[in-house]
Amino acid sequence: MSYEIVFPSERVERNFEKALEKLPADYQAAVAEKVRSLSLNPRPEGKRYKKLKGEVVVAQFIAQYRIRIGPYRLLYDIDETRKKVILLKLVKRDEHTYV
Repeated sequence: MSYEIVFPSERVERNFEKALEKLPADYQAAVAEKVRSLSLNPRPEGKRYKKLKGEVVVAQFIAQYRIRIGPYRLLYDIDETRKKVILLKLVKRDEHTYV
């Protein structure tokens, strides 16, 4: 069964879109592909996918998972009861990514 891809709020969606627009075109395409693939399998296999330890708070929401896309990280959560993948943040990896 497929999952619906959603944002928790309009503000988070705007911030995500702004971050996506700033990426190089090849990374934009890679992010779009990863988001599409999350609708089919929100917990993919491999090193690029990781369940986060601790709490990473993004705009009052807690990111539980991340996917690595080159130097960028896509932080998200999964709502199993409603079958939704909640996109929270797209950010370039640095020392402040998971704070």
